[in-house]
Amino acid sequence: MQYATIIRILGILLMIFSITMLPPAVVSVIYEDGGGSAFISTFLLSLFTGLILFWPKRKAKAELKIRDGFLIVVLFWTVLSTFGAVPFMLAQALPVSLADAVFESFSGLTTTGATVITGLDDLPHSILFYRQQLQWLGGMGIIVLAVAILPLLGIGGMQLYRAEMPGPMKDNKLTPRIAGTAKALWYIYLGMTIACALAYWMAGMTTFDAIAHSFSTVAIGGFSTHDASIGYFDSNAIELICAFFMFIAGINFALHFISVRTLTIAPYLKDPEFKGYLAILCVVILCCTSVLLYYQEYPFTDALVKSIFHSVSIATTSGFASADFAAWPTLLPVLLIFASFIGASAGSTGGGMKVIRVLLLFKQGMREIKRLIHPNGIFLIKLGKASVNDRVVQAVWGFFATYVVLFVLLMLILLADGLDQITAFSAVAACMNNLGPGLGDVAVNYSGLSDLAKYVLSFAMLLGRLEIFTLLVLFTPYFWRR
Repeated sequence: MQYATIIRILGILLMIFSITMLPPAVVSVIYEDGGGSAFISTFLLSLFTGLILFWPKRKAKAELKIRDGFLIVVLFWTVLSTFGAVPFMLAQALPVSLADAVFESFSGLTTTGATVITGLDDLPHSILFYRQQLQWLGGMGIIVLAVAILPLLGIGGMQLYRAEMPGPMKDNKLTPRIAGTAKALWYIYLGMTIACALAYWMAGMTTFDAIAHSFSTVAIGGFSTHDASIGYFDSNAIELICAFFMFIAGINFALHFISVRTLTIAPYLKDPEFKGYLAILCVVILCCTSVLLYYQEYPFTDALVKSIFHSVSIATTSGFASADFAAWPTLLPVLLIFASFIGASAGSTGGGMKVIRVLLLFKQGMREIKRLIHPNGIFLIKLGKASVNDRVVQAVWGFFATYVVLFVLLMLILLADGLDQITAFSAVAACMNNLGPGLGDVAVNYSGLSDLAKYVLSFAMLLGRLEIFTLLVLFTPYFWRR
C-alpha cells in the first residue's frame, strides 16, 4: 500500500473541496442572508486540514496499484462527506444534530436526495445552493468513478465495459488516462447542466431555482429548494423538462462520450443496456398511466405527464416528486420503489443495481432453465452480438447475493430500532438505491428517525454509491495483508 501517496492525494482532495465552500459564501453575499460565515469557516478548516496532510507527503508520487484505488475511492466519499457536514452544523438557520448533518451531507454527495431538513422555502439561499451543489459535485465524482475507475477495479461485473469505455485499460495500476477521461466527462456533464438550467429558466423558473435544480437533475440527486419539490412550480412543461434530463443523465456516460466524439447517435442504438433501460421505463410509464386513468386520479394529459415524470424520477433514482406518489392507488407505490432497484444505466449518475446487471441476471436465469432441459449443452450469454465472460456473470451474481444479504441486515436493524415494516423496507431501499423518498414515515422526510437509523442509512447510501464491494473489501483481512 502506498500510504504516503494516498495521504498526499487525500490532502489535495480536501484542499480542492475547500474551494467549493466559496460559491455558497458568494450566494450569501448576493442575497444578504447572513449564512456566509459557516462556509468561510469550513473553507478554512478544510484548506488547513488538507494542507497538513499534503505538505509532509508532497514528494510522495509512487505508482498506485488497484488496492490503493479501493482505499482512495472510499476515503474520497467518507472524508469529503464528513467535512461536507460541517456547514450544516455551523449554520445558525439550521438547528441540526451531528447525525442530521452527516445524513444530509452523505445524502447530498452520494446523490441520494433523502433529507432531514424541513422548511426549505424559508432557509437562506446559501444553504439551499450548497445542498444542490453537493449533489452536483457528487454526480461528477460518480461519473468518473463509474466510467473510469470501477471497471478497472473489476467491481461486481462492471469490468464488462473495460474494453469499451474510454478509461484506462491496464489491469495492474491506475494510469494518467483517468485524468484525460475525467476532463472529457466534465465537459459533457457541464454542458448538460447548462442546457438543463436554460430549459428550466425558459419554462418559468427563477434564475436561482433554474441553476439549483439543474444541479440536482443532472446529478440525479432529487434535492430541491422547495418543500414541495418540483410540485412547487405546478407546471407540466417543467416536469417534462426534468424527466428528459433525468432520462439523459441515466444513460451510460461512456455512450455520451463516444457519441460526442463520433458525432453520431449510433452508440445508443447499438447498446443493449440502453435498449433495456428504455424498455423498462416505457413499461413502468404505461402501467402508471393505465392505473391513474382507471382510478380517475387525473385527466388524461396530467395522468400521462405525472406518469412520465414519476416513472423516470423513481426508476433513475432521482427522487423528485410533483405529487404524493406514495398515496397512489393499488400497486403503483411499490412498483415505483421496485423500479428503483433496477435503477439507471451503469456509468450514469443514477443508483440502483443498474440495468446491465439486471439484464445479465435475467439471461443467466434463462441459461439455467435451458441447462435443465439440455444438461450437456453449451449456452453462451450475449449482450448484443458479444458473448459475456462467465467471470463477469459470476461477479454479477455475487453482487446480487451480497446486495440482498446486506439489504436484509440493514432492514432488520431498522426494525429493531422500532420502525414499522413498510418504513424500514422502503428506507433501506431508498438509501441503498440512492433514491431518496420512500414509503410510510419516510415518504417525505427522514427527520423523524432516530440517530441510529440515520447513521445506518448513511452507511447504506455509501454502500449503494460505491457498488457495495468497493466498501466491503476494506473490511476483509486479505485487503490489508502485505
